[in-house]
Amino acid sequence: MTEEKLVRSIVALDRLPGRFPTHKHEGVFWESLGRAVATFGFLEEVLAKAIFAFTATRPYDEVEIEQAYKEWLPKLERALTDPLGNLIDVYGKAVRDHSRATIDNLDDLLRDLRKASEMRNILCHGSWRMPNVAGASVPFFVNHQKMVIDSAMDRQSIDQVQRHAAELACAVINTVTHMGWRFPGSTGPGKAIWEE
Repeated sequence: MTEEKLVRSIVALDRLPGRFPTHKHEGVFWESLGRAVATFGFLEEVLAKAIFAFTATRPYDEVEIEQAYKEWLPKLERALTDPLGNLIDVYGKAVRDHSRATIDNLDDLLRDLRKASEMRNILCHGSWRMPNVAGASVPFFVNHQKMVIDSAMDRQSIDQVQRHAAELACAVINTVTHMGWRFPGSTGPGKAIWEE
């Protein structure tokens, strides 16, 4: 280091604008973002419940029952804590392992879920830059493949992502209810999977 004198400073917290660093966006932008993030949380809950449904109703051979029961509780516990990407994988395996699953387009659904998971990571983990004149913002986000996001998103595009995530959650629910089972936690039609 050279001998030059450093000028030290700290952030003047009392001079920051209210709601910093989100103050430049309109409230409706943050509402849309919050609703999209909440919908992805709902999708994760739906996937966890679908994993429960498929693993609880799967027919087992007599010799498999004891081992399956030992593995069931840890599998369900992971479904409560796993991130969305892992939930998608476990859900896909649970559906494939169920001999009476009735979904025809599982690969398409899993592909759509994985694509949505990528968008979820951007929405949840991005640092939202200042909006442009149209109110759109480029989130600072770099994924595991070192891809940098360079597309601005506005409230309408975030609303579209939210709606798609809700539709995916409904598609997952349908994979359970189409088999004649009541979706766990609902009061809808179908046979209850678990009676208390």
